[in-house]
Amino acid sequence: MSAAQVRAATPTDAPRLQQIELLAGEQFRLTAYAAVADHDPFSLDELAVYERAGRSWVALDADDQPIGYVVVDVVDGDAHIEQVSVLPHCQGQGVGRALMDVVEGWALEAGRAAITLTTFIDVAWNAPLYRHLGFDAMADSDVGPELRSLVTEEAAHGLDPATRVCMRKSLIR
Repeated sequence: MSAAQVRAATPTDAPRLQQIELLAGEQFRLTAYAAVADHDPFSLDELAVYERAGRSWVALDADDQPIGYVVVDVVDGDAHIEQVSVLPHCQGQGVGRALMDVVEGWALEAGRAAITLTTFIDVAWNAPLYRHLGFDAMADSDVGPELRSLVTEEAAHGLDPATRVCMRKSLIR
């Protein structure tokens, strides 16, 4: 597969984005974090908020069908990857990178100094992949109050902070 085409999400994409998130989440059943696969995807209303705010993008296959998506928040002044999901059979083909490239362009245009995310330390398609894409683990002293709050919220939803890492990609060259 060549690099996926990416476009802004539309309201009609939302049900498909939920399916993509669920199918991508099934991969966690093969890890120590199988319970992640049981988490609900974003609701249609939540997806609509990202779409209306211009912070949701969809990767398309050659038939213009959604195969991945990303939604972004602004946390501590930086762009923050809230969710990125790619259909399992499309992973490893540059779809995630194409989505991340669009986020980087948006963040630069919006004047954001960096992109942040939280992810699992030891899942191959999490922290190791993001390191490959230019993200670095953040020192605890560099985690801002809003990002720290997100980590606390993740813990309340059952994600053990000891298995997670905050990562940042600086956009300032």
